[in-house]
Amino acid sequence: MAPSSSPSTSSSKAPIVTVTGDALALEDLVAVARGEARADLAEGVAGRMEFSRSVVAAAVEEDRVMYGVTTGFGALADTHIGRADLEQMQLALVRSHCAGVGAPLPDEVVRGMLLLRARTLAAGYSGVRVDLPSRLLELLDRGLLPVVPGKGSVGASGDLAQLAHLAAPLVGEGRLRREGEDLLGRPSAELLAEEGLEPLILAAKEGLSLLNGTEPMQVLLALAVAEVGLLVKVADIACAMSVESLLGTDKPYDERVQVIRPHPGQLASASNLRRLLAGSPLVASHRQSDHAVQDSYCLRCAPQVHGAVRDVLDHARRVLVIELGSVVDNPVIVPDGEVMSTGNFHGEPLAFAGDMLAIAVSELASIAERRTDRMLDPAFSRDLPAFLAKDPGTNSGFMIAQYTAASLVSENKVLAHPSSVDTIPTSGNQEDHVSMGWTSMRKLREVVANVRAVLAVEVLAASQALDFRSALAEPGAASAAAHARVRTDVATMDADREVSEQIMTVDRLLPEVVAAVEGAIGALD
Repeated sequence: MAPSSSPSTSSSKAPIVTVTGDALALEDLVAVARGEARADLAEGVAGRMEFSRSVVAAAVEEDRVMYGVTTGFGALADTHIGRADLEQMQLALVRSHCAGVGAPLPDEVVRGMLLLRARTLAAGYSGVRVDLPSRLLELLDRGLLPVVPGKGSVGASGDLAQLAHLAAPLVGEGRLRREGEDLLGRPSAELLAEEGLEPLILAAKEGLSLLNGTEPMQVLLALAVAEVGLLVKVADIACAMSVESLLGTDKPYDERVQVIRPHPGQLASASNLRRLLAGSPLVASHRQSDHAVQDSYCLRCAPQVHGAVRDVLDHARRVLVIELGSVVDNPVIVPDGEVMSTGNFHGEPLAFAGDMLAIAVSELASIAERRTDRMLDPAFSRDLPAFLAKDPGTNSGFMIAQYTAASLVSENKVLAHPSSVDTIPTSGNQEDHVSMGWTSMRKLREVVANVRAVLAVEVLAASQALDFRSALAEPGAASAAAHARVRTDVATMDADREVSEQIMTVDRLLPEVVAAVEGAIGALD
């Protein structure tokens, strides 16, 4: 998945997502993360947050035992903290949890984290001042992004290290960068001073409330869900182009066959393939030929494979929708005023969803690579030139593009190994079962990027194959639209030239390919 290159959300013309503390829509989160929308805090949020804040203030005044407020954290939960040390403890907590390593997270992920952490605090269960979500959204609006290292979370009390690095600039520590600047950024104090912003002084519980939560996992899963939503459409389009290129049959997609195994995703994919191939002169040109009796599995079983991916995607989306309206802080102040310790920060639901989606979407690449190989191999391509080269031998055509696809498919087999079956104790064995959900999401991000590239290879190869089939017949309206959009930016390869650039160009064009097809035949399922 390519990192966002969108401009800052500070433009007054951008749509506004209002943070009320209630659930955020998945589409709104993705829009803010990608820099396509701004976010602001609803007017009533301060009032919504006041009750829980007053409960914390009373506990401090009365010196009552309250985890994370008048006690230490994790394995130090039995250690009492006096009133004189409360502010220092909250600051020390943020400092000590800034322990991440690895390359900084890209802009789109950090933008999403700022939005989601503000939403959680605005829900009114955390006992903190409105200043915290307000400042998080102010950084977002000004395009000031905390530098957040990408590694170092076990997904137990949420993603502690990542959230600590997100929080540090609020108190003038850690590092900040302006959107588009070097990912390593500058000391936060410098940028805050340039912007005329005073660092916050954390009150009781505020350091803790900035750290506990699953928001980083939520952002990565949300971006993956949005991307896979595109790729399942691309997979159906690529398959239809390959069916036409390979002189395949559309009979396996017949509704009479599909309804007797009615998995929702399978039905949707089969419906798409029927529409994508409807009226195709290429399909009609050989409908009565002997070879059209039965195609290979990568063509015939596409709805069953693509559809199963869609079903897992729907599950991941359901998990995410619930999480985007959940309170994942600890402890929380419930409406009757009781302060309760919770395990809502544990990332297991997200970890399972991320692992399942990585496994599922890997199969989109696996089956796409097989279709690509059939178009390149003269033993199976039904008279297409070897490797789709106009002059095979002198030219190698797309031979090595299949190597690239095969490499990515193989890499995904490693990356799809689930992280959620692992656990390792932390915090002196207090946190003795962890989700490893952050690792699940990081791997998922890599898998999705690989799948997108493999599908780009198939679309590129199928476009070349359709050029060769033009002497026999034209493709249907859908494949013609996809082919035309590709050819606007990538010319037919009449003689060998660099293939990498062609693959990357088609990868970038995939949303436009889908838009072109939907413009020709209507929206796909």
